[in-house]
Amino acid sequence: MNHLILFVTLSLMPCCATFTVRAQIPPDYRGKPFADTYHKAGPPGIPGIVQCALYDLGGEGVAYHDTDSTNNGSGKLNLEPGHQKAHASAYIWHFRKDEGVDLSFVKDGADLSHTNLVSPHINQLYIGWTENGEWCNYTVNVAHPGAYRIKALYSFQTNTVTFDLNGKPVATCRLPVPTVNYHQWNFATIGTIQFREAGPQLLTFHYGKGNNFAYFEFEPVEAIPVVKP
Repeated sequence: MNHLILFVTLSLMPCCATFTVRAQIPPDYRGKPFADTYHKAGPPGIPGIVQCALYDLGGEGVAYHDTDSTNNGSGKLNLEPGHQKAHASAYIWHFRKDEGVDLSFVKDGADLSHTNLVSPHINQLYIGWTENGEWCNYTVNVAHPGAYRIKALYSFQTNTVTFDLNGKPVATCRLPVPTVNYHQWNFATIGTIQFREAGPQLLTFHYGKGNNFAYFEFEPVEAIPVVKP
């Protein structure tokens, strides 16, 4: 009976049917995509933008690794009244203040009172106080497999950063142009990455000392074909 059912099922399938292999988050991963009152859209899509401050939920050793447990921006510097800028809000001042990743935001004085190679938006959240060996995880949803350019909004030194995909190294990138200091910004292509499958995947960003990072934009190297209905 089982063989008969299988035969009938297969015989009814179109002869040209195809199957799309979709990637999966590693089954032992305990982190979750970031979400809160303001961020409800789920994992960021690729192609698209991955905001550095919106790393996964799960804590130290799961969603991120930081060299100390203090958030030196949201949980320290931005507790000072002089850094609680009126153009922001308490939500921005103290964003994820109880987690170890060091976060702050673009301020009118420190970041926008001078010429930048590329100026960020005011209140843009970013990872700062970076140290060697630190990393963050991002659950992403890849719409189309293929090669993608990685563009970064960053500041300061021309360091190398790397990306893992589902636990395996996939991209080594170089910040191409130095800026004067941590509060002068640039936006530029830093390398490429290959997503071999569509679907939800775990992207790990490894970084070191000497930069601030705001976001990454993943842009297809080749035009994505339009599928007509």
